[in-house]
Amino acid sequence: MAPVIPEFEGLYIGGRWVPPAGGDRIVQISPLTEQPLGVAPAASNADMDLAVAAARKAFDEGPWPRMSVEERIAVLKRVRDLYAERAAGIAELITAEMGCPSSIAGLLQVGYPVQVIDYYVELCRSWEFEEKRGHSIVRQVPVGVVAAIVPWNTPHSTFTVKLAPALLSGCTVVAKPSPETALDGLVLAEIFAEAGVPEGVLNVVPAGAESGEYLVGHPGVDMVTFTGSTAAGSRVGSICGSAIRRFSLELGGKSAAVILDDADIPSVMQGLRFASFLNSGQVCTNQTRILAPKHRYTEVVEALCEMVSTMTVGDPADPATEVGPLVSQRQRDRVERYIAIGEQEGAKIAAGGGRPSSQPTGWFIEPTVFCDVDNSMTIAQDEIFGPVVAVVAYDDDDHAVEIANDSRYGLGGGVWTADVERGIDLARRIRTGQVSINGADNEVVAPFGGFKQSGLGRESGPEGLLGYLETQSVFCPD
Repeated sequence: MAPVIPEFEGLYIGGRWVPPAGGDRIVQISPLTEQPLGVAPAASNADMDLAVAAARKAFDEGPWPRMSVEERIAVLKRVRDLYAERAAGIAELITAEMGCPSSIAGLLQVGYPVQVIDYYVELCRSWEFEEKRGHSIVRQVPVGVVAAIVPWNTPHSTFTVKLAPALLSGCTVVAKPSPETALDGLVLAEIFAEAGVPEGVLNVVPAGAESGEYLVGHPGVDMVTFTGSTAAGSRVGSICGSAIRRFSLELGGKSAAVILDDADIPSVMQGLRFASFLNSGQVCTNQTRILAPKHRYTEVVEALCEMVSTMTVGDPADPATEVGPLVSQRQRDRVERYIAIGEQEGAKIAAGGGRPSSQPTGWFIEPTVFCDVDNSMTIAQDEIFGPVVAVVAYDDDDHAVEIANDSRYGLGGGVWTADVERGIDLARRIRTGQVSINGADNEVVAPFGGFKQSGLGRESGPEGLLGYLETQSVFCPD
């Protein structure tokens, strides 16, 4: 059954559906059929002005920041329940919009948002927003108006990990979905509106990069939280830095999967099926540098080639599909350029490398394995954001750590071993924001973010709430 494609005439601003000031529209193209999927309103700079003004008024004059935490929790619980009721349809929509295989969309795209809201509701129930220290009162107060900008690869998961702590802290938000997933962003606005969020507290304005940059630099914004590429994040940081505006960045990665010499290779391959190729390779923490001990290098390459040969490539709506199309023609072109660069620099394609002959339409790339890769090569240093992995040989554990850390990124990584304690010890030496042992899943209770050019700040966990709070001290007489 085809997904229901919603229709929206307006942006969600100030608790109302407002036609875009310039009448602009975003035509979303199906990554499977390469045909128009739906149309969404596109925000201009004038619309950003309206949205920021609505959020500013809601923060400065409205009830939301002045409500009790329990009152805000009640609204977020309604959001959570309404979201859970619509989750299946939302997953189908995101699959249609950006090609996420439906086999993982239930958890990756719509299961995680529910977990995030549940976590922050419980956390805020016991959070001390005000405490007495000596003769002082120390308060944690909302930072103000937040601009939240998210990419297309996990749109709702990325939004909720920002919206839940921001809103529960008392902030108001202007949210900018990516053009590739504009429709699901407006569906999120529908849910918040139905849950009774006061006007102006959440404003949803899909737009392209130009209006997004205008929003980042808007003088009515107190904080920017951005998830996206490192290049775009650098621009966000530059704009915010010049204005001394608070900001957080969750950016790119080039995570290493360190396969230790004691690892069971068949088990590792089953783990890398997800850890390296999740969402058709379009996840910032995917382990796309495969570090293999020299004496087992051929074994690892052959096992990877065998594993990817069994991955089902096809219609993302088919539950059997493991690798769907990339989000856009531009993204496929980017991945193909990197594959060509890999060959030009001397790496060898051991598996894949082209467009699957079974898919006459759609922006598909075969799951691809490069061997004979030096860690200095472009394909080992740049984030490709597609189903492409590079296998790099190492001598011993120290050398593996050296290679893993030889990157401008520091977002994620993995250690694969028969000895968990050994894996943990090695993980402690890897300079990234998170490291997975034998494919263990990340948890919302733990902070998420990166070292180096992978970003600034943390999301999830208590650290994710602290990002939306300012500290105020009130000194009282004895």
